[in-house]
Amino acid sequence: MDDIISQSAASAIKDWPENERPRERLIKQGPEGLSDAQLLAILLRTGHQRQNAVGLAMKLIAQFGGLLALSQASITELCKVRGIGPAKAAHLKAALELGRRAVSSPLNAGVRIRGSKDIYRHYYAHLRGLKHELFKVILLDGKNRIIRDSTISEGSLTVSIVHPREVFNPAIRDSAGAVIFIHNHPSGDPTPSREDHQLTKRLAACGELLGIKVLDHLVVGDARYFSFADQGCL
Repeated sequence: MDDIISQSAASAIKDWPENERPRERLIKQGPEGLSDAQLLAILLRTGHQRQNAVGLAMKLIAQFGGLLALSQASITELCKVRGIGPAKAAHLKAALELGRRAVSSPLNAGVRIRGSKDIYRHYYAHLRGLKHELFKVILLDGKNRIIRDSTISEGSLTVSIVHPREVFNPAIRDSAGAVIFIHNHPSGDPTPSREDHQLTKRLAACGELLGIKVLDHLVVGDARYFSFADQGCL
């Protein structure tokens, strides 16, 4: 199939056999059997004079290095690719964002947190693939129900500066009874660093002084995570 796609990347899709056209295949067989390029071509609908939609989709995936990187590209970056204008770029961003939201478990105010998996399922799609560290605090009431979350720090590729004052200010303002911390490792390895351990210990001590319990600190990597609470490190 990939050979057929490659050989036909410059020919009009309407001239392909019907059972090879991405949209017709999806309607008859479902989306599971289509390649990333074919699914993307359905969103693009058209290519340009020298390249059909499948060829353009293949170029996008190759140029950005995969769907994850493509989902993180800006409208401006997408529009630099021949055949992609503001309308197509907007369609792609909307579709990829819907995909991200679809795999994020809802975590609304009032939801009770039962464990680290609840937090991970919700935040993984947002944190995965980021090229910088993002540190968030999740505020909970006395019954471990979500109040809201707050972004505390956005750092460089390897360093995120987190000060206890900024961490606990939102908790104090919202009268939170407990907090959970979560941040990502851009390397994909969720193993906590020495600094992560030191920060967690420091924040837990500050929380104890303030009467705000630190329930957990999650470090998110590539399709896995580390929970300080689960590992007995709190």
